[in-house]
Amino acid sequence: MEIRVRFAPSPTGPLHIGGARSALFNYLWARKNKGTFIVRSEDTDLERSSRESEQNILESLRWLNIQWDEGIEVGGEYGPYRQTDRLALYRNYTDQLLNSGHAYYCYCTEEELEQERQALIATGETPRYLGKCRQLTPEQQAVFVAAGRKPVVRFRVPEGQAIHINDQVRGDVVFESDGIGDYVIVKSDGIPTYNFAVVIDDTTMNITHVIRGEEHLSNTPRQVLIYQALGLAVPEFAHISLILNTEGGKMSKRDGDTAVMDYQQKGYLPEAIVNFIALLGWAPSGEEEFYTLDELSDVFSLDRVSKSPAVFDIQKLNYINAHYIKEASAERLAELALPYVEEMGILPRGERSAEQQQWLISFIEAISEKIAYLAEVKDYIHYFHGEVPLEAEGEAREVLRGEQVPAVLALFEEKIREAELLSGATVKILLKQMTKELKLGGKFVYMPVRVALTGQMHGPELYDIIPLLGRENVLKRLKVTERRYLG
Repeated sequence: MEIRVRFAPSPTGPLHIGGARSALFNYLWARKNKGTFIVRSEDTDLERSSRESEQNILESLRWLNIQWDEGIEVGGEYGPYRQTDRLALYRNYTDQLLNSGHAYYCYCTEEELEQERQALIATGETPRYLGKCRQLTPEQQAVFVAAGRKPVVRFRVPEGQAIHINDQVRGDVVFESDGIGDYVIVKSDGIPTYNFAVVIDDTTMNITHVIRGEEHLSNTPRQVLIYQALGLAVPEFAHISLILNTEGGKMSKRDGDTAVMDYQQKGYLPEAIVNFIALLGWAPSGEEEFYTLDELSDVFSLDRVSKSPAVFDIQKLNYINAHYIKEASAERLAELALPYVEEMGILPRGERSAEQQQWLISFIEAISEKIAYLAEVKDYIHYFHGEVPLEAEGEAREVLRGEQVPAVLALFEEKIREAELLSGATVKILLKQMTKELKLGGKFVYMPVRVALTGQMHGPELYDIIPLLGRENVLKRLKVTERRYLG
């Protein structure tokens, strides 16, 4: 049997981390089993769906390198792959359910349904439709039609049935049909509801495994009943756990960024996001924590997907991303970091000279071990660019009050003026010469120079800072420091 899986988002907003994980798990299961991964669009929420959101979702998947074999923009023999393009197909199956008695027209108004709902709540019962229109005669239906009522189509839920879901993550999950109530499968405007359309899409696209978020588990008995009523094979289900914030609540915008593109815009690497979300609810068999997409495809299995909720830990993501930053080439990181450097006005937008390009690469090399994501390059620009250091405060200011400081800075200025070339190697030699000539420990030489040039006691190495600042900026920063603190 060929494994066929799908990712079927509703294009009502950007691709969120939870959706990306569902897409990834489906992709990995397809690759693991040499199967087919399909992407389609559940766009029947006409008010909220948009092609803009659909495009965001597709671009996010491509950025993560989650490529689909069939579906939107790719094509395939089971299309079309947008639900709004499949309405005629749904009508055929609706007629089949109506003709077999598994579905019926319901003419209840919103007001009547709300009254019924409130009455059930008042008695402590689960709100559900009680079947008022279940047994309407043709004459009764004609009266409603004459009154201008537009019906919905409801599925007739069998009574007293235990619905078993053999879930590959959760085992045997049982639902009682009596607690469901007859549910709408086609709205009054002729648009199918999710629980109906998804069954028809999955069956006509030969989907073998439905891997999706735990929030869909409660929908599954409704879908299984439709499969049974139509005499269709039920696919395998695997419902993966919720993603929670570090406080144990459901992730929301209040917890920070939840959309994949938010992380792209901050300068996270796609391979790090993939690695991180793979570990949200799935555990490898060994101790390894860094995996490429191909490696994940080899080792992924549904039997190691956890029932327990996953916790989105931004510190863990930053740790993983920092690892991939260290592994990446300086040239690649320089291109990815360029928008943040341009934003600071450090380099011109558009064409750059070879000297400017080399400065950018050297800058990235100097800080790549210190950043967790590329937007953080903005926090380091001040070390390497400009004529004026930050204001020295607190302990940093105290450093400049040391009695040796005037002599240190005077000798440093002299060395900088005399140096033929300012490179990392020559700066190291220059600073060592100063400690010998002044007969001072390194701390009493390096720290005043650092504070004089940067205003801070910590940061990148001086032998990285000084060549990138350049002779002119170094001398200007020394003058500013002397005027501020030593004059």
